[in-house]
Amino acid sequence: MNPHPYDVVGISAPVAGIVVEEGRGALPFRLIHGESLVAAAAWAAGEAGVDLLDQTVPWDVVAELEQPLLLHDPLCPMTPPDFLRRCAERASVEDRIIVGVRPVTDTVKEAQAAPDGGETLGATVDRDGLVAVCSPVVLPASVVADLLGDGDGLPATDFVELVSALRQRYGADRVVLAEAPPAARRVGSDADLELLEALTDPR
Repeated sequence: MNPHPYDVVGISAPVAGIVVEEGRGALPFRLIHGESLVAAAAWAAGEAGVDLLDQTVPWDVVAELEQPLLLHDPLCPMTPPDFLRRCAERASVEDRIIVGVRPVTDTVKEAQAAPDGGETLGATVDRDGLVAVCSPVVLPASVVADLLGDGDGLPATDFVELVSALRQRYGADRVVLAEAPPAARRVGSDADLELLEALTDPR
């Protein structure tokens, strides 16, 4: 049987982590299964063996740990701990950036310029080559140290912007997309939250 694309030999190495709340409004503090999204995300990271740091910890302190850094989005609160851990292990083993993604299922249209200066919807985009960034984004220790060299740490806290910046800086070959399980889907609205809660109902 072929291994899952993110299966690797467990190395049980220390992994640092941050649940990134910045720029996400009040949604991380909504409830899912009786817990806030941010608490659910922190629990999953803890179960994965990740040593969580506060987002305010200076980047030089993070770099001194010489560990992979797992960035977890509280808007993907039900991402399974085993997936988080496997992504962290893969980042450490391969010295590459690992990004959790989900297939795009919504219809996507091209935007076209309208005569009045606005935009209109054009042709439907083939979804086969599209993915949606979810969680986690794991930086190997070498990348954490390299970002310290710039003195500014993360180039963005929005995960889509972050992955784009990392691909530009390190090249697409060093940024690996790992297909995440359905429970890792990202929520952006109350309707998304209701759907995720139903999908992950333990009953």
